[in-house]
Amino acid sequence: MKAKMQIEGCSALVTGANRGLGRAYAEALLQAGAAKVYAGVRDPATIADPRLVPVRLDVTSPSEVEAAARACGDVDVLINNAGALQRSPALAKDAEAALRLEMEVNVFGLRRMMEAFAPILGRNGGGAIANVLSVVSWYVFPFNATYCATKHAAMALTEGARMQLKAQGTSVTGVYAGFIDTDMAAGVAAEKTSPRQVAERTLDGLCSGQDQVFADERAEEIWRLTRTDPTRLSRQGQEAWDADASIFQASRREEAPVR
Repeated sequence: MKAKMQIEGCSALVTGANRGLGRAYAEALLQAGAAKVYAGVRDPATIADPRLVPVRLDVTSPSEVEAAARACGDVDVLINNAGALQRSPALAKDAEAALRLEMEVNVFGLRRMMEAFAPILGRNGGGAIANVLSVVSWYVFPFNATYCATKHAAMALTEGARMQLKAQGTSVTGVYAGFIDTDMAAGVAAEKTSPRQVAERTLDGLCSGQDQVFADERAEEIWRLTRTDPTRLSRQGQEAWDADASIFQASRREEAPVR
């Protein structure tokens, strides 16, 4: 039987909780009746909501992750939301630097948080972990190829942790979404999903014991394509690259947001 989580009365920790999707997760948890919500952020001063408990937490820092685990020993829901996007093609001149930064947050940071909090969740009865992934966990968009690589890796860690933690009653859920209306997708003209919807669908998924949460129609569409016509996604990526690569390279921003 799959583990199910009751949000009402729980104690939760959200990484990257000071803005965008992280803030939406924190608010959704409170509205669903969570007894305590820790807001994991690099700078606790950025948390103004008195209902939240700020925790200094840079997921790329082993010492800060360890300190957060010591301070938050009552957690039974962990939402790994912190993420980084550098908008780098695979063979760009700065792709290695971009990939290292994204890997530190999206892969090593996520794994570090799961390792630190898995024993806590186990002691507290099992609980749940939700990892914010992406539809590009399933395919490659060439303009963000390094980011796609990290989300592929994060999905593998999510599925591996799910198998490893099943015996202690901890559910591990992957959350998949297309473009979310946050700073990370500020330059995207396509239709975007509200952070609130992603947060609400995630909590619904935790309560029903889902392994995967499709947070929007884009995720549902891409999942179907990967099962029915996976070469279509590759063709679309190639066509986009052939049409826009020079424009993209000329307009690419030097810095991209960290969620």
